[in-house]
Amino acid sequence: MATKQYTQQMNETENKTVEYKNTLLDRYWEYQRSRYPDWRRYFERPQAQDGRPPVFLVQEAWRNVIVNPDADLKNQTALQNMIPEGEHHKWFRSLNSSQALALSVFGNLVLHNASDVLTGLTDGDGNNLFGLSPITLENFSLEHKIDFLGERRRTSLDAFLSGAQRVAIECKYTEQEFGTCRRPKLSPGEDEFQQEHCNGSYEYQAGRVERCPLTISGVRYWEFVPGLFKFGNADDHKPCPLNKNYQLVRNILAIGLQEEDTQISLEKGHVVVVYDERNPAFQKGGGAVDSYLETKSALKNPQMLRKCSWQMIIHAMRQRKVLGWLTEELAAKYGF
Repeated sequence: MATKQYTQQMNETENKTVEYKNTLLDRYWEYQRSRYPDWRRYFERPQAQDGRPPVFLVQEAWRNVIVNPDADLKNQTALQNMIPEGEHHKWFRSLNSSQALALSVFGNLVLHNASDVLTGLTDGDGNNLFGLSPITLENFSLEHKIDFLGERRRTSLDAFLSGAQRVAIECKYTEQEFGTCRRPKLSPGEDEFQQEHCNGSYEYQAGRVERCPLTISGVRYWEFVPGLFKFGNADDHKPCPLNKNYQLVRNILAIGLQEEDTQISLEKGHVVVVYDERNPAFQKGGGAVDSYLETKSALKNPQMLRKCSWQMIIHAMRQRKVLGWLTEELAAKYGF
């Protein structure tokens, strides 16, 4: 019976996800038609039947970020430069891009000195989300790199607030899950397969002297995990608790360690996941919310992981009558 109910729930979530994405696609194409009638100058191709959203041409990528229509070139450039071109995600040019959405919302709030709309926002447990101190260009950054975890490809926080209470912001939109560990997915044809492939469990395997192949290559995740999470590094874990929750754990590690001396703190930092409340993956039974709850329950201090919807932020902007041109465009483009 349990298996049948689980299968039924999965099918319902899948159907809701299809409906959610189709509704967004219809909105995107209408947005393209209304805002860019001469679409060939800006987009790769007309409306397609393969479920792909509109994608801006490479040279027009910056248009995927909402800018003040009355801003001069200097201010437009300042907004675009908050994420250098080399830091753009692969699908930054797509209307589905959570990175472009993050830059449009957080970048404009900070650049236009309107970020006080974020202070005082709380989650369902009454925890402050974005701190109580003013958010400025001096203490706010996008694509903030962490350099103390020994990674070949450093953890990059979508957004970061420095100060007495450090905040990492993980921005999601249409994504169906958080980033997972790719070591179990390595195929024999890949260069790292011999040294790094694992079976998805934290255990000795393939003749290695460490339970995690990343530890052998100098990555320090498991050195710090016991200080922040309830699970330790001296026992086997099947499956590995970092496997499907890899991205969330990396965010916690990045914010739970003081950058200067990698001292662990359970109180001086937290992660906020910002998500679209319409996305079934973040609703009850969805894969993303399950990962969130699993990671939160594994923390020694569960308040280190919090969540907030885009809708909550934009509602606060409308209530405060902040950046009306931005909330109007967010409604037209995304339906927020």
